[in-house]
Amino acid sequence: MQINQEPIKNRVDESGIITFNLEEYFPNDEIMNFDLQPFLFQGLILREKDYRKALSEFDFEPFKNKTACIFCSADAIVPIWAFMLAATYLQPVAAKVFYGTAEQFIQQAMTDELQKINFKSFQAQRLVIKGCGEKPVPAGVYVAITNFLLPFAKTIMYGEPCSTVPLFKRKD
Repeated sequence: MQINQEPIKNRVDESGIITFNLEEYFPNDEIMNFDLQPFLFQGLILREKDYRKALSEFDFEPFKNKTACIFCSADAIVPIWAFMLAATYLQPVAAKVFYGTAEQFIQQAMTDELQKINFKSFQAQRLVIKGCGEKPVPAGVYVAITNFLLPFAKTIMYGEPCSTVPLFKRKD
């Protein structure tokens, strides 16, 4: 029996496929949620006097140098000024104050970073948007990167270079 002496070829490397790892754009911020739900009377309404008192007594120190995400998890009508008032307490201690959930902040921060890329450099390239990572990349970021790459890429795939789902192929 004769053993094949040819070197092993990495066909993925030779294919010219560029892997785009969205985790590289994940914010490094330490994020804390500030939910207005506990400040609601009977979980339904916000009483201004009670809310102001509760905020004045609230310990905001845990938010120091973190990104504070203000939102309300209850299905209640919360006036806009309530979020603004919370921001006046959070802004002096937090590094950033954001309206929305932590996931919404991550999506916005990542999309903002992606917008800084010169996507023309991906002209006529074969791209794989890496999936199954260690960080929870929001679905909206995958949609955003698809929108940014679509005018330029030759092909867009999702997954790992060895196992991809084809999403787009330019018809030239």
